[in-house]
Amino acid sequence: MTMFKNLKRIRPWEVALTMVVMVLPLVPANPIAGLGVRHAHAAETAKTLDTSRLVSIGGDVTEIVYALGEEKRLIARDSTSLYPKEATKLPDVGYMRALSPEGILAVNPTAIIAVEGSGPPEALAVLRNASLPFETVPQTYDRDGILKKIEVVGALLGVPDKAKVLEGKVAADLDAAINDSAKRPEAERKRVLFVLSNQNGKIMASGTDTAADGIIKLTGATNAISGFSGYKSVTDEAIIEAKPDVILIMDREGPLSMSNEDLLKQPAISLTPAASHKAVVRMDGLHLLGFGPRTASAIRELNAAIYGG
Repeated sequence: MTMFKNLKRIRPWEVALTMVVMVLPLVPANPIAGLGVRHAHAAETAKTLDTSRLVSIGGDVTEIVYALGEEKRLIARDSTSLYPKEATKLPDVGYMRALSPEGILAVNPTAIIAVEGSGPPEALAVLRNASLPFETVPQTYDRDGILKKIEVVGALLGVPDKAKVLEGKVAADLDAAINDSAKRPEAERKRVLFVLSNQNGKIMASGTDTAADGIIKLTGATNAISGFSGYKSVTDEAIIEAKPDVILIMDREGPLSMSNEDLLKQPAISLTPAASHKAVVRMDGLHLLGFGPRTASAIRELNAAIYGG
């Protein structure tokens, strides 16, 4: 059965995301280690941090700030912060993995809250030398990681009670979506290949320890590639051997976009069960891979796109 899922198109920032991922894995070692930039875990941090003029780095962090009702503190955001729509009206300080310290300092913030993995380290060093508080929010691609983000952001903003309420709502929604997915028998779980990009005939796909791997598993499916960690170029032989039932990609526009027809004509993909059934699922990248307050919705949408119903 043909399964085309055409959802909201990705904005141009995802072109930059793909290019940067080719040299920076989405699950990097902490790039700010040794720079004196703190992880946001200590209670005293929340007591001393002035967030009256806040820059948020990471679409998930920005979504949490809005979900907590604390958006009045925000004066700028990074280019991945596209939800809610109101966030796009804020000044854009650049892509989270290619930050310009000059652009951030120009908006005169009192603090920055960024998802773990933001950088580059050189930019963070400049911000540290400017005595600008730069707090990181830990990133893991699972249920507990989402709830931890909410807890940390709430503590940094000085609204732990609000965070506790939001955690409860998000946890209940996540648990319901995950439990529904978990009911699917192992024998019926489809193999999903997440394709990040196709450059010069080379497919870059997701292995383990990525946002794509995390969302596939939460949806009650199987990542077709498990022989490596991160996002890497894979050989034709590896794709054929993976036998994906479904190809999952971010819906995007621009030079890196590819139609379903062209994707399924790729030599290796054309020999897979996914090509036989024309099973391509496209989803908004931030919704799919954000691991924020809306992830339960992403799980349900992906589940419906893969399995129908």
